[in-house]
Amino acid sequence: MTAFDVMERRIWGGQAESYARTAARLCVRTVPALLDAAGVGAGTRMLDVGCGTGNVTAAALARGAAVRAVDAEPDMVAATRRAVPGTEVRTGTLPQLPYADAEFDAIVGNFVLNHVGRPLEALVEMRRVARPGGRIAVTVWQLPGTPGQSLVGRAAQAAGLTRPDWLATVDEERNFPRTPDGLAALLTAAGLADVEADTHAWDHRVDPEDWWAGPAAGIGAIGGLVTSAGPEGVAAARRAYDGLCREFLADDGLLTLPHTAVLAQGRV
Repeated sequence: MTAFDVMERRIWGGQAESYARTAARLCVRTVPALLDAAGVGAGTRMLDVGCGTGNVTAAALARGAAVRAVDAEPDMVAATRRAVPGTEVRTGTLPQLPYADAEFDAIVGNFVLNHVGRPLEALVEMRRVARPGGRIAVTVWQLPGTPGQSLVGRAAQAAGLTRPDWLATVDEERNFPRTPDGLAALLTAAGLADVEADTHAWDHRVDPEDWWAGPAAGIGAIGGLVTSAGPEGVAAARRAYDGLCREFLADDGLLTLPHTAVLAQGRV
């Protein structure tokens, strides 16, 4: 594994419950478009890569698809099994999936490429388990991010927190631009045809306490940053966060946070 992959296992281990209560409610917004892009419908043999707590799997099952799911974190696997009883859910870490060649009609990965140290190899592996003519659809967060995406990061910066050495980034030679053109180029390099990519933008409406709960629990890279300096650092970032939230607070007390994702699709 790369240093980035090691870091990912460290920050996500045991976080399924916290993720379900926080970031999962954001990530679910791209699910209908993701399934549409992969052509998922009744009878589609689909693999949900990086299934998290099961939102994509559940939505595909509701369409009548025959779904299997895989995630790197055992607690995420357990969470998906609870969400969709009777569905086969395995533990597996990209770029090695525990399936035979050409098993699936469609492969989807909702933000999973954000969490792998070798994105191109991950897509090549996803292509391996798709049948000829099958479809692959993936999402990533667009970078640079919107003000809504960077709210907690701005709070950490205002609190004087600095990224610890263990909080790795994707190696420069393996990284790609988190834009439609960048993601489309990655799918093309992985050997996919008829590649298309576009952005999906929406406002995430959330209680300020709920939005803070994820990073405060150590979820994701931003959580690793917020918690890196211990309770005092968390408290300092929270004070800065409370001030910055005023930019996004609506009259009903909820935050309105603009987010933009990139969705790309291709054919095997």
